[in-house]
Amino acid sequence: MKEWLIFILFFLVGLGMLCTGLVYMYKEKNDPESIKIYGIISIVGAIIAILKKFVF
Repeated sequence: MKEWLIFILFFLVGLGMLCTGLVYMYKEKNDPESIKIYGIISIVGAIIAILKKFVF
């Protein structure tokens, strides 16, 4: 049960980071520096959401 709760927590955090990064990347589409930062946040969020299932 504890493993499932940790998985759900990491999945939701990763999904939240991914969605937040994409939304702000769209809002700041004219600023190349912001696009780079929010793109990195989105990638990290996707990695957290996907790899948590396979690592633990």
